[in-house]
Amino acid sequence: MNTLTAIWKFWRGLWHVFMGMWTIHAHFPKLSPEQREMRVQAWSLQFLALWGIQLRVLGQPVRSGPALMVANHISWLDILVIHAARHCRFVSKSDVREWPLVGMLATGAGTLYIERTSRKDALRMVKDMADAMQNGDVVAIFPEGTTSDGRELLPFHANLIQSAIQAQAPVQPVSLKFIDGETGETNFGPCYIGDDTLIGSMWRTLKAKRITAVLHFGEPQSANGRDRRSWAHALREDIVRLRDH
Repeated sequence: MNTLTAIWKFWRGLWHVFMGMWTIHAHFPKLSPEQREMRVQAWSLQFLALWGIQLRVLGQPVRSGPALMVANHISWLDILVIHAARHCRFVSKSDVREWPLVGMLATGAGTLYIERTSRKDALRMVKDMADAMQNGDVVAIFPEGTTSDGRELLPFHANLIQSAIQAQAPVQPVSLKFIDGETGETNFGPCYIGDDTLIGSMWRTLKAKRITAVLHFGEPQSANGRDRRSWAHALREDIVRLRDH
């Protein structure tokens, strides 16, 4: 894709971000939670379309909470992709709240924030997640704790999965991958790992052709009698199978 087209897509996306911020500021206070969720999903779908990213959904996301979604993590785009298929409340590191533009959008979408270096805060987050699910929310986490290129999943951290056990909520495994929509091969444009910068990842995404985001939703699993560590390991294996399906 030529540079002028990529620049045009960038500015369209940036305008969409500002419109999203205006919607949160001007309209969200007057909307019901269900209406807000619909707005977030529609906004995410529109963003993907503006940047030329196709969405392919396999399986069926949970229809309603309480539920916990567990997904692998590749890119800054992951949250938008999952929101485009099904609104949920993500758990994110606390400094995202202070990021320009992104922080307001994340907060407006219902993000729960955690101080990742604090064990005490992890215990608080488990309780907050359990409370949110018991109130009917769908919460989502990336238990790898950081991004990978999607070819090899990192080990899953089990701490936050305890929230589903406390809430007696089902957990739904979700696999995510980015492919070339024509060849089906892995597209590494959206990756955001290692020494990658956010700007660099965004620019590769804008320049890439035919990116398709593939989400595969597995069957929700009951929390009855589960141990969080063995469950985390089993969920990781399930996501690998879903990704390779």
